Amino acid sequence: MSEQSVPNIYGGQAVMEGVMFGGKHVNVTAVRRKNGEITFLEVPKQDKPWVKNLRKIPFLRGIVSIIDSSAKGSKHLNYSAEAMADDELEPEERARQKEKEQSGWSLSMIIGVAAVGVLSFIFGKLIFTLVPAIVEQYLFQNAFGSQSLHSLVEGLIKVIFLLVYLWIMSQTPIIKRLFQYHGAEHKVISAYEAGEELTPANVQKYSRLHYRCGSSFIILTVIVGIILYSLPIFSWDSLWERVYIRLLLLPLVIGISFELLRLTNAVRDIPVLRILGYPGLWLQLLTTKEPHDDQVEVSIASFNRMRELDAIVEKQGTLVDNVSAPSSLDPVKG
Repeated sequence: MSEQSVPNIYGGQAVMEGVMFGGKHVNVTAVRRKNGEITFLEVPKQDKPWVKNLRKIPFLRGIVSIIDSSAKGSKHLNYSAEAMADDELEPEERARQKEKEQSGWSLSMIIGVAAVGVLSFIFGKLIFTLVPAIVEQYLFQNAFGSQSLHSLVEGLIKVIFLLVYLWIMSQTPIIKRLFQYHGAEHKVISAYEAGEELTPANVQKYSRLHYRCGSSFIILTVIVGIILYSLPIFSWDSLWERVYIRLLLLPLVIGISFELLRLTNAVRDIPVLRILGYPGLWLQLLTTKEPHDDQVEVSIASFNRMRELDAIVEKQGTLVDNVSAPSSLDPVKG
């Protein structure tokens, strides 16, 4: 069993050929390199006090958490992508690349990658929010007398777009492996929460689906959007007014969906209420794949390293020297 009767709540993210786990004090990414070794990117958490305060405010904390995780996650994704690219270089070329990097990332590079992560999230939300509304308006403009029915059809179009997009993406080899690491991340968290010793054999016994997944959040935004857009106070008279309302309500949709995600996770052990999380679990059938043992090993390595560094920080009361600085790109060998 785990040393704790009540496990800490951890989250993670799949990256290219690896997994990132976020701890209380440190974010750690483990990546399987071409030669078989596992390397790590270890980044101390350095949230500003005002960010921590915003994370405590219901509805607002969802927007803050998602934008913050998009910014931070982009750096870990970039690390894994650079690790893959580095594995393809000849030794001489690799040496030249390291000479160019010298002291690691500059501040402007860090800000740039974070900005790309945030902008990618915002752009994706805009596309999947506005395009279904526009398509529905053109296809079914005069089909229904009720705007609630229009909102329902809009939601169905959004779900179809989402499922087709995820299915097409999952057919590509590189995304399929990414989804396998996503499954490995979920299995490790589930095994830890069940108090299991983290070995590949033990971890593989658990489901690749998890209530607290970002995929569940995506489908919740669709459901919440349908309900909000159907309210009489948000009626529209033209396509542009309809689009404007969608943009105006997007932060509210995100905030409510985040709170519902927390609720579905809290009640997942209550037989009747656990069905609230089923739509998200069904979507994860597309966004996760069954991982191989070597992929589970990478996920375990990331999780264990994160907990190890968190424990050191808790003991010493400060960040430790063997945690890579936020600007470091150099991997730490596992």
